[in-house]
Amino acid sequence: QVQLVESGGGLVQAGGSLRLSCAASGRTVSSYAMGWFRQAPGKDREFVAVISVRGGSTNYADSVKGRFTISRDNAKNTVYLQMNSLKPEDTAVYYCAAGITRASMTTKANIHSWGQGTQVTVSS
Repeated sequence: QVQLVESGGGLVQAGGSLRLSCAASGRTVSSYAMGWFRQAPGKDREFVAVISVRGGSTNYADSVKGRFTISRDNAKNTVYLQMNSLKPEDTAVYYCAAGITRASMTTKANIHSWGQGTQVTVSS
């Protein structure tokens, strides 16, 4: 089992940027595809981005494509989400997730481990 801890959330104005980090412990993160999900108040948790085990392939939700970038540093056991041009509708709790394959991770049911989440609030 891998344990995940997110950091880097906060309050930012629309158009600003934030960088989320996800530190893994337990099993090495290089064993997993990694991703980010988010959950806004009153809404279901939704897929944001995923990166393959070695970092060569990524997928993004249409709503964040071109604005968010997922990356990973397996030597540091850490995954990142760079968020630029933030919008008020990006406000949510952001969760780091670990799974077996990049393709399977767009579905919540296939997630192996979740972090506790970090709040991102974008003011207009």
